Order: sequence, then structure tokens, then C-alpha cells
Amino acid sequence: MQALIVIDVQNDFCPGGALAVPGGDEIVQGINALMAEFDAVVLTQDWHPAGHSSFASTHEGRAPFDVTQMPYGPQVLWPDHCIQGSPGAQFHMELETDRADLILRKGFRPEVDSYSAFFENDHQTPTGLEGYLDTRGIERLTMVGLATDFCVNFSAVDAARLGFAVTVQEDLCRAIDLDGSLATAKAGMTEAGVLFR
Repeated sequence: MQALIVIDVQNDFCPGGALAVPGGDEIVQGINALMAEFDAVVLTQDWHPAGHSSFASTHEGRAPFDVTQMPYGPQVLWPDHCIQGSPGAQFHMELETDRADLILRKGFRPEVDSYSAFFENDHQTPTGLEGYLDTRGIERLTMVGLATDFCVNFSAVDAARLGFAVTVQEDLCRAIDLDGSLATAKAGMTEAGVLFR
């Protein structure tokens, strides 16, 4: 059993959004076309409350892309994005959301960010996705979406460490590439046993 995990294809991560990933909208049609090849489709959705602790605006004197220390470790401070119920938090209008078996919202706890589809950034608090996939009998995952070097990366590494066979389909991902973050992410994914195609 195989699942397609579609990471955060949301308006705020597409051109014109609050945290736009270059070319983020270019992958939508390819993802739609791929959905029929899988036993299950899971969409993740970044879903932050206003004033989230990962927003630079909640830290006086700090700017977007600064790094601060949280109780769980280093945290990049982001522009306000994917605020619950906002247009920016909605999926890209051309993404075929009706094909999804599950929509998993993450990042809704005000005190901790969540890049991974499997764990909050404390690497301990689960999202419940592992249990869902296990009970469906799904062992192989293909990951696509935004952004390669953050949420796709963290999701892929966590999935591999949990024992899933993981492939990242690079042509259906796009990266932020913040200070070499893409190369670092790819090296980490490779080390964790993630395959690329």
C-alpha cells in the first residue's frame, strides 16, 4: 500500500503569498495527475493561530528569517503566514482536494511550530499521521509539495525514521533555499534513507 503525501500546497507558500516559495504554483497540476496512482492521498495544511510563536511579529525587535531559541531548540522566525481561516491558509485553488483521504492540519499549537507531517518541532508530540498510515496498512510514501528544504524534508526524515519507505519526487517540490538549506536538507534526507526521483 502506497500513499502520496502532499505537503502544504497553500496560497501563502505560492507566488503572491506571505511566505512564497519560488515556483510553488508550478507543481499543482503534476500533483493532481499523480494522485490516481496511489492507494491513499494525504494533504497537510499549515494552520497557525494568529500570534503564533514562530512568527517574527511576536518577538519584539526580531525580523523574518532570524533564528531564535525555543524550549525545543533553534527556530526560524517567519513572516505571519497560514493563519487559521485566512485566504493564505487555504489550499491552492487548482489543487484537487476532493481526492484526499485525509487532510492533516499542523502548527496549530501556539507554543511550538510544526514542519513535519509526523511530529511538532519538539520531535516528540505526534500529529497522529503515523497511526493513520499504520492502520491503513500503508508502508510506502511518496512526498511532494512545499517546501523541499523545510516541511517536505522534516516529514520525509521523520517518516524514514519511523520505518516507512520514503521517496521525494523532486520535480513536484520547490524549495526556499535559505542560506544553503536545500543542500543541507538533501544530505540529511539521503542519510536517513530517503530516495529521490
